[in-house]
Amino acid sequence: MPAPRTPSQDTATDLVRWAAFSCVLVPVVLVWYGTSLAGAAGTAFGLAAVTAVCRILLRQSERGAARLREEEEAPRSGHRQRGGTGGHRGGRHSGGNTPVA
Repeated sequence: MPAPRTPSQDTATDLVRWAAFSCVLVPVVLVWYGTSLAGAAGTAFGLAAVTAVCRILLRQSERGAARLREEEEAPRSGHRQRGGTGGHRGGRHSGGNTPVA
């Protein structure tokens, strides 16, 4: 059974499908309106190239986002968690709540 798809993966898949559909539809419309077959074929090739590059970049972005999510969810071993008061260090501190003139 395949793994469940996240909404972002479904969106990316839908986007690539629509782009592939346009790679077929646009040249057909161009030929219908009188553009040469060579011109329509060149357009189809250009659209296919742009679609392929966009698909590669989209998949790369999805992998990066998944990796980032995994890093955020995984507990960090060996790191001390700082929290509460005194968690921030450094910088200039005035003595208590005295106003600065």
